[in-house]
Amino acid sequence: MASDKSKLGFYLLLAPLLLWLVMLIILPHVGLFAVSISEKVGIREYETGFGNYAVFFNEPLYWRTFARTAFMSILTTVLTLLLGFPIAYYIAKLTRGRTKTTLFLMCMIPFWVSELVRTYGWMILLRETGVLSNALQYAGVINGPVEFLYNDAAIMVGLVYTSILFMIVPLVTTLDSLDDSMIEAGYDLGGNGLTILREIVIPHAMPGIVSGCIVVFMLSLGNYLTPILLGGKDSLWFTGMIYSQFITRFNWELGSAFGFLLLGLSSAVVYLGLKFSGQSLSSTMGR
Repeated sequence: MASDKSKLGFYLLLAPLLLWLVMLIILPHVGLFAVSISEKVGIREYETGFGNYAVFFNEPLYWRTFARTAFMSILTTVLTLLLGFPIAYYIAKLTRGRTKTTLFLMCMIPFWVSELVRTYGWMILLRETGVLSNALQYAGVINGPVEFLYNDAAIMVGLVYTSILFMIVPLVTTLDSLDDSMIEAGYDLGGNGLTILREIVIPHAMPGIVSGCIVVFMLSLGNYLTPILLGGKDSLWFTGMIYSQFITRFNWELGSAFGFLLLGLSSAVVYLGLKFSGQSLSSTMGR
């Protein structure tokens, strides 16, 4: 009797999660896929087929933008890792007490406002009449206003800034569990900083690295505001094309196909990342 009650309690606790998964993830994706394989042949007349996917592969602009978005998302992930790892290591291993709390809080403060506000802040800094251009003119580095917006460099700056917290948090959590005595033992055995980093720190931090890279890549790949606002109308970001198909052209069939292609790309990159790093999704998310 007690066993039946415990099972009932377990299922009741699990019900909200299952309901959330089914209603907000599984069913919308099933519906999206059904729309993506629908081809309009007349007024309110549709046929089932993969013509929308064929349109993607037959139009160079679509698959080149798709490849460009994937490349820049991977580059954003790499840059975020290179910037976030030293910050996370310093917070986790080289600070204590109130200093650690203060530094961690400073990393979180920019994310207390919305992504839109943060992106507009970068636009104020980088625009032709913005802070950076005026400062360089005042210092005599440049002779006139310079537009730092609407290029790939501006997009990368915005994406890294937007997602770096999601790299730092799992790295701090993982590195915080690394016993300091292991690092000391490495030095006692004749290792240098690079050797200890390669043989002790990085292997221990690998679950945090993988989970951080997964989150940052997903956020960058699916980002819409930052590439459009900082890159301009010619930013050629794939989510912008999806938005255009749904909202501007009312071509939900092609937009749904684009959405599923983006989902397939993100799933493939995550799978390859887990495979090459020797991690599993359960162990990575469980750390």
